Order: sequence, then structure tokens, then C-alpha cells
Amino acid sequence: MKGHHLAELNIGRLLAGVDDPRVAEFIDNIDRINGLGKRMPGFVWMLEGSGGPGATDHAIGGDALLVPNLTVWEDAASLETFVWGTVHKQFYEKRAEWFEVLGKMHFVMWWVPEGHKPTLDEALERLEMLNERGDSPDAFGWDYLKEATMWKTHGCQVAAE
Repeated sequence: MKGHHLAELNIGRLLAGVDDPRVAEFIDNIDRINGLGKRMPGFVWMLEGSGGPGATDHAIGGDALLVPNLTVWEDAASLETFVWGTVHKQFYEKRAEWFEVLGKMHFVMWWVPEGHKPTLDEALERLEMLNERGDSPDAFGWDYLKEATMWKTHGCQVAAE
């Protein structure tokens, strides 16, 4: 969309706290993977933490294990390339080792005006819209974006597995 960028929110509930050995591989690599994302063509912005690894200190609903990843990209192709065309894919494929199955949609995308940095509350509202109404121009998943195809062959599921 001309004049807009693609925002995405992905939430997950860790199996254990950030200092627990069960999630150590994920936690130990979060800054490396986030750093790679920030260097990717098409990356615009990322919600940062204030001390914890990644954005893990932005606990959702007071649950220290329920953590967000909120980013903005120039377009869907840039996000797709990062998610499934880099080492990030290896971590995506191992998510079941570190995250609980949430049982409902935990990922949402939407278009934002260029220069807009969405808040976590705004992003959570978009996720709620998607869970309540399904895909719409205001909140959608990968299948809504007709130009996006990599998710179809890389096991993107509605619920974390």
C-alpha cells in the first residue's frame, strides 16, 4: 500500500522464565536474531525492551511468560524474506521447544501510515480484531496477502505448535 508500511505482532507464551535452561537457546539468541532483522532490507522499526532480552520485559496482561514481538516493515516481501529466508526460520521451526501452544491466533498484521510506530496496546487490539472477525483490511494473517507465498511452504499455523 502506497504511503503505508506493514506492522506485525507475534505473541508467545514461554514454557519457563527467561532465566530457565528450558528456554535458554531461544533467549541466548534473541538479540542476534533481532539484530539480523534490523539489518534486513525493508526493516523499519521494532519494539525494544528496557533491560530484558528482546522485548521480553513487555509482559502482556501481567504475565511475564507472555511476550511480544512487534515490528514494522516496508512491505510483506521484506518480512517474508526475514522470517523464512534467514536463520530466523531455524528458530521458527523450533518454537515448540520454547513456547506453549496458545490455541488461538497469536499473529496479526496490519498496514500503518509511514512513520507510525504502533504501541503494544494498539497491536493487541488488532490481534483481538482478527480473533473476533477473521481477516479484514484492519487485521489479517498471511493468507490475506495474496503476494505472500512463503508461509504456505514453511508450516505457518494458526496456533503455535
